[in-house]
Amino acid sequence: MADAKVIPFDDDRSRSGGGSRPARRRTGSGSGGRGDGSTAPVSALPGGRLPDDPLEGAAGPQEPQQPQESPVHEAADGGWDRRIAGGLAFLRRRVTGDYEVDEFGYDKELTDQVLMSALRPLADKYFRVEVKGIENIPSEGGALIVANHSGTLPLDGLMLQVAVHDNHPAERHLRLLAADLVFHLPVVNELARKAGHTLACAEDAQRLLELGEIVGVMPEGFKGIGKPFGDRYKLQRFGRGGFVSTALRAGAPIVPCSIVGAEEIYPMIGNAKTLARLLGFPYFPITPTFPWLGPLGAVPLPTKWTIQFGEPIPTDGYPPEAAEDPMLMFNLTDQVREQIQHTLYKLLVQRRSVFF
Repeated sequence: MADAKVIPFDDDRSRSGGGSRPARRRTGSGSGGRGDGSTAPVSALPGGRLPDDPLEGAAGPQEPQQPQESPVHEAADGGWDRRIAGGLAFLRRRVTGDYEVDEFGYDKELTDQVLMSALRPLADKYFRVEVKGIENIPSEGGALIVANHSGTLPLDGLMLQVAVHDNHPAERHLRLLAADLVFHLPVVNELARKAGHTLACAEDAQRLLELGEIVGVMPEGFKGIGKPFGDRYKLQRFGRGGFVSTALRAGAPIVPCSIVGAEEIYPMIGNAKTLARLLGFPYFPITPTFPWLGPLGAVPLPTKWTIQFGEPIPTDGYPPEAAEDPMLMFNLTDQVREQIQHTLYKLLVQRRSVFF
């Protein structure tokens, strides 16, 4: 067989400073050439570029390419940069006073950036709160959430606040109505105001509902949170139905809420009433761990929580004078209470364990 014609690439040698390249053999009838022995023109692949050296794309030693940084690393670095920048901006606004609070003292930025971030691990990791029926809370406009109260310390209200914000599609904030004692305690008073809580009075509640806020109330009060462990999940009296009157005046729906798991965090087996009177508390709890273990006795048990929001009860269809009808208020109060109690029993039957 006759040898194929060798085609020298003089231009390549001149570009490379006179260095020689190994001669490559082409067959005139190959797929890479023409029948007359001349080479076919080289064209760039789609999306690529035409190399300066015709042999650059051929098999052989390749020059090492510089490693490129992974997009994941770039995103991670950018995420940390944004977090640090956001934190510094937050501190600057705190120092200069360049932030807003509403007429009740609610600081939305502090609540989102600090308070909710501190409570979220307790809700997600420690109590492992499971939320059901979040779609029953409206996406806009005012609504009154009525829940049972328990647990010796009012952690259920804080977990309810986290549950509404983190699970609602609109990330709505819950404004809790708190007892007078909360606003008489140092430090707690300021934190409660900053977190959006306000005094449990009809005027404040109606004002918040008219502003389109989600308001939370626990009508059992201290009777619910300070009841003995033997009465767990048995609803106490709901007062005189003042929350129903407030909802009727504002035309806001009432959303019943049942919380399971809070009753067992501090099993209250006794009440030191004399000590409670001396300290000005409604009760002084005695649990299997407190006060026997000192500060360690204040650590709650890691129970598994479930928070379920029931079907809303509309109030906008009633006439304005309905808020003064005692029989209507009694019936609506009893309806809300029965719905919460029935849901509590149903959730207890479905629960496999207190802790799992």
